[in-house]
Formats: sequence, C-alpha cells, structure tokens
Amino acid sequence: MNSTLSIAMSGLNAASTRLNVSAHNIANAQTPDFKRQRVEQTALAEGGVSVTLDSASAPEQAPMASLTEDIVAQMTAAYEFKANLKVIQTEQDLLGQLLDLKA
Repeated sequence: MNSTLSIAMSGLNAASTRLNVSAHNIANAQTPDFKRQRVEQTALAEGGVSVTLDSASAPEQAPMASLTEDIVAQMTAAYEFKANLKVIQTEQDLLGQLLDLKA
C-alpha cells in the first residue's frame, strides 16, 4: 500500500504536468503547423495517478478554439495542486499530533 504522501505527490506531479502542457499549448497556438498536446490522467489501483502525454496527429484548423479548453485545464491544475497540497498538510498535522500524544 502506498503512503498518503506518495499518492498526494503523484497528484501534484500530474497537476504540474497538466499546467505545463496547457501553458505550452497557449504559448504555441499561433505557431504554424503546431500540434496540441493533451494530458491523460489515470487512477492507479495501488493509489495515485499516472499521466501520459499525447500529441494531436495533425495541426488544428482553428487553434484559438482550443484556447478555452487550455485555460480551463490551467484552472483545473491549480485546484488539483491545492487539493493535493492540503492532503500533505493534513497528513503532517496528524503525524505531529500523534507524536505529541506519544511524547
């Protein structure tokens, strides 16, 4: 069984990847023949998440149409990051309380 910390860390890494990919897509949206990247996030049976990157097979016809999708992906990544950080903080608080009880 994975620890809470390693599960939350995999979530932080996934959120970071999602944020980087969406920023990359926004920054390159006007580049000729640019192929958008996508992030697929999959839950692992042992806990945590796995992230895979996928590139579009062909350049988009209307690259600005996906701008909204990329902005939402950035907002989602920020919320995922905050949620996983809160899990880590809660675990640290609980461990501190446990040590206080045992001392």
